[in-house]
Amino acid sequence: MSLTTVIFDFGGVITASPFEAFNRLEEERGLPRDFVRRVNAANPDDNAWAKFERAEIDAAAFDSLFAEEARALGHELQGEAVLAVIAGAVRPAMVAALDTLKARGFRIGCITNNVPDGKGIKGAGMTRSAAAAHEVADIMARFEHVIESSKAGVRKPDPRIYLMMCEKLGVEPAECVYLDDLGINCKPASQLGMHAIKVTSGEQALADLSMVLGVALP
Repeated sequence: MSLTTVIFDFGGVITASPFEAFNRLEEERGLPRDFVRRVNAANPDDNAWAKFERAEIDAAAFDSLFAEEARALGHELQGEAVLAVIAGAVRPAMVAALDTLKARGFRIGCITNNVPDGKGIKGAGMTRSAAAAHEVADIMARFEHVIESSKAGVRKPDPRIYLMMCEKLGVEPAECVYLDDLGINCKPASQLGMHAIKVTSGEQALADLSMVLGVALP
């Protein structure tokens, strides 16, 4: 079956990885490197982050629950501090690639784990300027369909969210390429039959996508 559709994660793919911001925060606070990732990896299906991305708790509850989880791992860190740094810079080459793919007739969609507080796309409440928020909205408008975990009530890596996208676009998983910066989110996509690409940088992602599709991308 030919590849007709490309499905993107947002944070860490269209934008720079939020893990870079986490590492800067950890350094500023004197915390072990990748401590935020350790907190989020503990009880990953039912921790504060998972509940927030499924819209089961609000920002205030996330702030306190995340702090409790951090404390259980031996350090003090409020959830609010994590949310304040999570917005990533947009990768212009990735945006240009969206336009190229559309011009070549490919279907494009976006599946993002986010939160219901209206502060932005991907990973729990980005704080953005009005100009940056407009830029994100302009990018999201390029996608034929967007699925947000906070609105769908299901989050990656639950296989249902990938199948929801296929149903909305009227395509089979085997027709799709899926890009995400987290291997745990790529795995179910691959198991469903999608060609999954784990993103480690914008340059690597575009090179891999170009090779898979046989299309020159920026």
